[in-house]
Amino acid sequence: MSSLFPGFETFDILVEPEVSIHGLRGGSGPPLLLLHGFPQTHAIWHKVAPSLKAQYAVVVVDLRGYGNSSKPSAFDDGLEDHHLYAKSAMARDCTIVMSRLGYDSFFLCGHDRGGRVAHKLCVDHPSRVRKVMILDVCPTKAMYEATDKSFAHAYWHWFFLTQPAPFPENILNASPEVMAAKFLQGHVRDIFTEQALGQYVKQFREYDTAHAMCEDYRASMYEDIDEQNADERAGRKVECSLRVLWGRKGVIEAKFDALAEWRSQCEKVDLASCALDCGHYIPEEVPDELLQHLREFFT
Repeated sequence: MSSLFPGFETFDILVEPEVSIHGLRGGSGPPLLLLHGFPQTHAIWHKVAPSLKAQYAVVVVDLRGYGNSSKPSAFDDGLEDHHLYAKSAMARDCTIVMSRLGYDSFFLCGHDRGGRVAHKLCVDHPSRVRKVMILDVCPTKAMYEATDKSFAHAYWHWFFLTQPAPFPENILNASPEVMAAKFLQGHVRDIFTEQALGQYVKQFREYDTAHAMCEDYRASMYEDIDEQNADERAGRKVECSLRVLWGRKGVIEAKFDALAEWRSQCEKVDLASCALDCGHYIPEEVPDELLQHLREFFT
């Protein structure tokens, strides 16, 4: 992976007795943490991060359960007990990593699942985040509540991956290339570099990683919804400035009013929030446009 991130150094930081988070760091300046989504790793940022390190101290991590980070598993995983992959747990991992690296506060950008972690991190640890950018998601609860025929067809994986173990895990393992291509919407050659794609496909071959990815989605259906309900009852919202970007060719544009949904969660939604001319995988589809937004917003 080092060739994708020239000038970056790797790290593995223990955040719990048996959980370590893998990542890379490079550059100097104000700290900027980048969080990937499913079914990817920190490799999603390889078209963006190297260009940012002249201006920022860039940190990219593999979320727990993904890439080279630990894949914790509860011995008695129950249908509704997936707390190890609640976004509050993933957010806590990130705050510990940034503290160990010496950063009390930082800029934050998350794509897909990473956007959901970023949302929870801002709510649970408001003093840590200077500004946040969220890419191509709406709040989890809003998306579940909007489920209809077209949403279920487009986001079928939300309902497949949440089936009880080991059913979806075994299917992912049985046909890793086929399943990866399906999840990546067929963009196996036109968007993703061979080296990054290899990292994504690898995750489908490993049972522990497949299980962790399923647990990530199971947690969203149960623990994450419960946590968001609790936050809303307590009036907890994102306190810092938020810029949201989404793909004009994707589900967020077709099914949601992204600005309205995020304004319900944050009173400081940036006026430059907008749709970009791309699909879901913004950092790899339109890296130059994303770079422009990152540099403009994170000042």
